[in-house]
Amino acid sequence: MRQIVLDIETTGMNQDGLLYLNHRIIEIGMIELINRQVTGNILHYYLKPDCKINEEAYKIHGISESFLKNKPRFKDIFKNLLNFLHNAEIIVHNATFDIGFLDYEFSLLNLKIQKINDFCNILDTLTLARKLFPGKKNSLNALCNRYKIPTKDRSVHGALLDAKLLTKVYRFMTVKQEKIFFSNTPRNIQENYKINSRITGKVNKPMKILYATDIELKLHQKYLVNICNKRTKYLW
Repeated sequence: MRQIVLDIETTGMNQDGLLYLNHRIIEIGMIELINRQVTGNILHYYLKPDCKINEEAYKIHGISESFLKNKPRFKDIFKNLLNFLHNAEIIVHNATFDIGFLDYEFSLLNLKIQKINDFCNILDTLTLARKLFPGKKNSLNALCNRYKIPTKDRSVHGALLDAKLLTKVYRFMTVKQEKIFFSNTPRNIQENYKINSRITGKVNKPMKILYATDIELKLHQKYLVNICNKRTKYLW
């Protein structure tokens, strides 16, 4: 399963509800996951927008027009972007914003591409968060606080930094136990803790295992015999 965690920064957002009118993307950050594991492959660009950066947007991401004056334009990098997205599911927080801007950028190139979701599945973690935590704040910052993900390096928003945070948030939000292992051997027990540590990002020490006593086992067997004698339906 190949997934791409995506985030963008822009020159601003209109107040009339049209996110992208007169505004452009100035940063794109993407991180590749395969089978939920970070591969180390990333795609990151700063882009020259050929328009002014809104003052409120600058306060959020701190990216200036002078910094971007020698950067490539979207039309210079779109092929690399499409190659990176090929055969992947896009994970994004607030898809209406990010995907809306990307669709707008593609529309300006007069390509055959109409909508990104025509060739990619899109998983919106904001929609997922609202199902998991109805009635609560579900911004990326709020979710990081909820899952105790450090954000000390996030003095301003950045596409690649936010994509890294979203990667952690997504894995916490969707973690689940795929298999149940039953083993009395210390080696397998230790291996299970290693697997859980890789999923959660936490190093856990094995808990003390309390085995049933002989008396408890005999009582359990007696209980099962009583159930069978009563012809009661049971699951095991």
